[in-house]
Amino acid sequence: MMERLERPVGPLARIEDDIDAMLAAMGFDLVRLLLIGSEKPRLQLMAEPSNGDPMTVEHCEEISRALSALLDVEDPIKDAFTLEVSSAGLDRPLTRLTDFERFTGFKAKAETRHLVDGRRRFSGIIAGVEGDQIVLRTEHGEPESSDEARLNFVDLAKAKLVATDEIFELAKAGKLPRPVSAPAAASEPAQTTDPDNPTDPTAGQDPES
Repeated sequence: MMERLERPVGPLARIEDDIDAMLAAMGFDLVRLLLIGSEKPRLQLMAEPSNGDPMTVEHCEEISRALSALLDVEDPIKDAFTLEVSSAGLDRPLTRLTDFERFTGFKAKAETRHLVDGRRRFSGIIAGVEGDQIVLRTEHGEPESSDEARLNFVDLAKAKLVATDEIFELAKAGKLPRPVSAPAAASEPAQTTDPDNPTDPTAGQDPES
């Protein structure tokens, strides 16, 4: 199973592999799986199509039905809970090393489990991935004062993509970077948008991080 940040704990962790395998068989990648809250817990699952297609409401409904059936059989959560299935959104969590490879060149925020160079919070442009290290080009006001932070993936507590105007425009145009493991998109003729029937490629996405 791929190493991932923000992993579930407790009984839910025991069926994480089953959920991951279920999604893979359905053509999806698991982005994040968390049980949030105690009094009225919320089971949050974020996923995305393995081929890089946009996540739709229909995809979320399909996953929700399959996951509900699995949870009914395994029964890992004894108390009542709310199931929430969504896309990763534009300000998506970066939970896998391949996420950082995919979004190289884009702005991200990261928090480490312990102090690195005297701090735990980092913000900057993803400059690349070298082995198990994420290279983040941080900025301190002036371009000439930029430097690089090298963060070990295993030292990260959490990380997320910053939803910049560039990310939004790429999403609207359907040109977000594809998952690293996804096959390259076939070359297709350019299509024009009918102004009387506009399509929003971000429909069905949940911006919650």
